[in-house]
Amino acid sequence: MTDDPATRPVITMQAGRQKRVAQGHPWAYSNEIVMDAAAKALPPGTLVTLKAANGEALGVAMFNPHPLVSARLLDRDPGRVVDGEFFALRLAAALRLRERLYDRPFYRLIHAEADGLPGLVVDRFDDVLVCEINTAGIDRCEAEFLAACDQVLHPRAIVLRNDSASRGIEGLALGQRVVGEIAGPIAVEENGAHFLADPIGGQKTGWFYDQRDNRSAVAALASGARVLDLYCFTGGFAIAAARGGAREVLAIDRSEPALALARQTAANNNVVCQFERADVFEKLESLAIAKERFDIVIADPPAFVKSRKDVGPGLRGYRKLARQAATLVAPGGLLFIASCSHNVEGESFAESVRRGLHDAGRTGRILVTSGAAPDHPVHPFLPESAYLKAQLLALD
Repeated sequence: MTDDPATRPVITMQAGRQKRVAQGHPWAYSNEIVMDAAAKALPPGTLVTLKAANGEALGVAMFNPHPLVSARLLDRDPGRVVDGEFFALRLAAALRLRERLYDRPFYRLIHAEADGLPGLVVDRFDDVLVCEINTAGIDRCEAEFLAACDQVLHPRAIVLRNDSASRGIEGLALGQRVVGEIAGPIAVEENGAHFLADPIGGQKTGWFYDQRDNRSAVAALASGARVLDLYCFTGGFAIAAARGGAREVLAIDRSEPALALARQTAANNNVVCQFERADVFEKLESLAIAKERFDIVIADPPAFVKSRKDVGPGLRGYRKLARQAATLVAPGGLLFIASCSHNVEGESFAESVRRGLHDAGRTGRILVTSGAAPDHPVHPFLPESAYLKAQLLALD
């Protein structure tokens, strides 16, 4: 796509509605924009110059007239040319930060707005990049983005996991494709362990780097412990706990392909875990009936809340999960519980956990309240992008 700042369409904000954007927020909503016929006619993802009602230029943005978030700022300089060099500079800046954080090339490289590329997620697995393009603007610039990836990182393969529900909001088609060659699972290194990820058939990008620090924290407390890992996926928490010296690890998930990778990973790391395919809530009930108890219970479920209309049922789900998980924690044991639901606020999640503990008749104390690892930075004006909420509790 060719970008010329001199000929870009201009999108104007309504009088008095520009303050939030002018002060640093990267989004302009449809009800803040003059949605005249010309604006509505622009193809989704068009690069525009965003201006205040008084004519002051606010920056270059990606514009989509259809969703509530209509304009996403790419740069505050309206003269910035959005081309392959633009993407290469953003990728290089993100790379410098990650190389300061980690000594091995396994991390989230691009985390959307926080790295200056709205709606784009890139996870790096050494010489394989797995990408989610979730906005029409980035989608229109796909060729420039892929060229920048080749220039900066020289990957052997780029997996485009364009199957997120977010693309539907932007009016984009769903699909997957691979640029380059990839065969089977790929390697992941984390905290000294070696894992396997499926970037094509697995959830999201095939691995969850966001829990890196939380897995390390739980593993540090696992020596001699009997551990239950709920929603274990490919074994991140379970194998970390086993490597930390757990005497027994039982890990539960519904996905047989994920469990197969987990079993292979456990063998590769010379640790023993029991992986079982089951519905988590049903398994929790059967374990409670059997009066099983564990020194550490880990509950890291997929998002219970997919949209705002699901918040009520989702919070009830977290409360139920906290109750059932807490019932299985031995006196003096630990409960780690997390939520990756974007639409659930931290305090609401904490309240659901509190109520779940009360329902289980348990008391205790919060040892750690945490979020995602630092390769998932948060844009200062988008606190809601701090989607991961987690608590580590010691129960009486």
